Amino acid sequence: MKKLTIISILILSILQLYAQKDTTAVDSFRFTTIKENKITPIKDQASSGTCWSFSGLAFIESELLRMGKPETDLSEMFIVHHTYSDKADKYVRMNGTINFAAGGSFFDDLYALKNYGIVPEAIMNGLNYGEEKHRHGELDALTEAYVKVIVTNPNKKLSTAWKQGFDGILDAYLGKCPEKFIWEGREYTPLTYFQSLGINPDDYVSLTSFTHHPFYTRFAIEIPDNWRWGESYNLPLDEFMSVFDYAVNQGYTIAWASDVSEKGFTRNSIAVNPEIKLEKLPGSDQAKWLNISPKEMEEKIYKIQGPQPEVQVTQESRQRGFDNYQTTDDHGMLIFGIAKDQNGTKYYLVKNSWGTDNKYKGIWYASESFVKDKTINILVHKNAIPKEIKTKLGIK
Repeated sequence: MKKLTIISILILSILQLYAQKDTTAVDSFRFTTIKENKITPIKDQASSGTCWSFSGLAFIESELLRMGKPETDLSEMFIVHHTYSDKADKYVRMNGTINFAAGGSFFDDLYALKNYGIVPEAIMNGLNYGEEKHRHGELDALTEAYVKVIVTNPNKKLSTAWKQGFDGILDAYLGKCPEKFIWEGREYTPLTYFQSLGINPDDYVSLTSFTHHPFYTRFAIEIPDNWRWGESYNLPLDEFMSVFDYAVNQGYTIAWASDVSEKGFTRNSIAVNPEIKLEKLPGSDQAKWLNISPKEMEEKIYKIQGPQPEVQVTQESRQRGFDNYQTTDDHGMLIFGIAKDQNGTKYYLVKNSWGTDNKYKGIWYASESFVKDKTINILVHKNAIPKEIKTKLGIK
């Protein structure tokens, strides 16, 4: 009993300390923009797992603006259609031993652009099934069930019709990918339209920072959605983070893949990395001792109403998070600027694809600590990398 009393007092002291920090902090965030690059309007992926397509194309659309070209609205579902079809091929060839789900990576965008091209959103909006917004529960369930049946090989030999049947599902829901179309008075194929935009997919590289592979080499990040096995250049953490600032300050945007399952990634447009976390408190049933529910305790610990102390991220702590599944590949977004809060803490301006029904109308503010800790990889133009780092990586 004495031991429980001591632990309870300790927990109460921690919570009280946290509360004191919270009350002395300003009640809300106040941001000052330091650098902001051009982006296209916020979109809404709605009930679909296709953030990788939305963020990848948001990146390409921003690249077009950087190049001085008109604002362009590209079709995410054109990329999704081709990617799902390719994924089905690989899943069947691998006898069902790779991931088959809605998720993907920036490599899917680059591959599709280079090999299939792109069309404007107005040519293919992917809403061919009686919905006003993307709602992929039925589509994803059908495509997954379909390929799982195929790999069971019920006929003891794959038929010549299975792929046509799979693509037929995609056509029914997303619409057929056009072979030709008229846009602004000219006829294009998806490839010739893409070529007219002036984007070279080979100019873009993926970067990351992990210690289970050598620095300054390339490797395929071991996450389920990297089913194409695309390779990222591996940098020490300080050099990796220097790319973020250099790129933004040079006028480039960054396609950003991150873990958003953290309590610090709020649904009210803030992403922070709180210093005090629930798992750091002693014992396993603290909430019972304090006579409050686990939910109430969690809310006390993760109450995010303004600036507060954040985790000091190291290369080692970042690696631990990835190795023990605390850092997971959840979501793709676009970093396009830098800001500071009222205490001078650095944040990155993030374009999300969850619509505009949130505090900053579709924009998130992600603290430097959060980005440093929870980034899986980024996609950047090769010229957005400092020259000395490009030299170390062998990028010309």
